[in-house]
Amino acid sequence: MTVEPSQLALLTGAGIAAGFINVMAGGGSLLSVPVMLFLGLPGPVANGTNRVSIIAQNIVAVRTFLRRGFSDFRLSLSLATVALPGAILGALLGVQLSGVWFDRILAVIMIGVLILMQLPGGTRAGDSLPLTRGRLVAGHMLMFLAGCWGGFIQIGVGFILMPILHRVMGLDLVRTNMHKVFIALSYNIVALAIFASAVSIHWVFGIALAAGNALGGYLGARFSVQGGEVWIRRVFTLVLLVFIARLLLPSP
Repeated sequence: MTVEPSQLALLTGAGIAAGFINVMAGGGSLLSVPVMLFLGLPGPVANGTNRVSIIAQNIVAVRTFLRRGFSDFRLSLSLATVALPGAILGALLGVQLSGVWFDRILAVIMIGVLILMQLPGGTRAGDSLPLTRGRLVAGHMLMFLAGCWGGFIQIGVGFILMPILHRVMGLDLVRTNMHKVFIALSYNIVALAIFASAVSIHWVFGIALAAGNALGGYLGARFSVQGGEVWIRRVFTLVLLVFIARLLLPSP
């Protein structure tokens, strides 16, 4: 298919917004994937191509968190290792993704996440709860399921990773985002390889989107550190509400 400069500009712009939203909360792929569908890519191809931008976004985000003194690669790698088998399984299913029931099931999951994140408990701003053995084990067990979803479609995976890291493991929201971007980076490398072996990744679209996502990821990581817990929670709640409405309301 012929690629127009206007298409690349649209993808880059969507990527900036998607990258920022992904790092701060999740759901940025709800912007980037529909744009690629609008430009004529089949669903599985758009799903696979989106991984190119997610990888670029999270490389920049991990580096930005590191430069600002936020890193715990031992725990990040441990969680990513558990998520990886789930992501492989999910990606093998994702290459054949279709169906309206997918949106409805996803919306129900997101409503549950929204309720969970608003319940009393968790951490105070800037604090993390003691990482007990029970929290650590529970977090790793749930991370496999998060990996399944991330490999399957990626859309909304941040809304699943954040409650695991914040509510179950007791991490503050800045460190939650710090681990989230590392985990998503790790399993998406493998997911992209699986999609590339099964569908024709549109690399030109992917690179244009990746340029935007990288900038958005950088801005999201900086804002996450500077804005802290309060703004992360506000952005997360707002994006989640928009995400649920988009899934449940009929398209015009």
